[in-house]
Amino acid sequence: MDLKLKGKVVLITGGATGIGKAGAFAFLKEGCKVAICGRTKAKLDHAAQEFREKGYEIIGGTADAGNAAAMNAFADMVVQKYGGIDVWINNAGINPQRKALLDTTEDEWDEAFRINLKSVFIGTKIAATYMKKQGKGVILNASSFAAIIPAAGGSAYAATKSAISSLTRTSAAELAPCNIRVVAYMPGMIRTAMSEPVIAARPHILTEQALGRLGEPEDIADMLVFLASDSAAYITGNSVEISGGRFCVQNPQYAW
Repeated sequence: MDLKLKGKVVLITGGATGIGKAGAFAFLKEGCKVAICGRTKAKLDHAAQEFREKGYEIIGGTADAGNAAAMNAFADMVVQKYGGIDVWINNAGINPQRKALLDTTEDEWDEAFRINLKSVFIGTKIAATYMKKQGKGVILNASSFAAIIPAAGGSAYAATKSAISSLTRTSAAELAPCNIRVVAYMPGMIRTAMSEPVIAARPHILTEQALGRLGEPEDIADMLVFLASDSAAYITGNSVEISGGRFCVQNPQYAW
């Protein structure tokens, strides 16, 4: 499907693995110019090699999404090479080890908020600075199904994702006059390295999904491409759930 994204510049934080990498590949297939960043050079190099083997070139850079100076430097490099940024995806995030709230340390809490939430604040400000000059842009933020139904033992993660959904709404309203759309995407249980421990600890997890399967990173990537396109031009300020009908009813397995 041609969503008329060819030539658009897409920047993805946390783009070397999981949903971020699948998203990068999806945008590359649409003819976009893609830049990814992350904190681990080895993962970035591995992703870049995978893309080269498929015939694509990307910009990869080591940058902590929760560090404003690092992200400003990376964004500036992307703009210098590609001429602008049309789509900014605040995808970077961590899911701390399951812990009761009373056992969570201040350092663990602060780091979850720095990587998951502060990074969206930083990314939105940087992206908007460039997009306002262009007169158009799209910012996509990684929320989570945990913002709808949090899990015990995951208070910090769920709190950050709820906050991201809220920040998406306010930033969308403030940036609308600049022709910048802001949308959050809320993955359900997606099969990634980050979610593996959660999946392994819940043997009955498939019974929570109406579709009867776990999601794949590509399930989210396809939605990111759509939301970034003009086909979604009237979508802003909301959070799009992509969960396979997780807990859409109390008994998702009834029909099965």
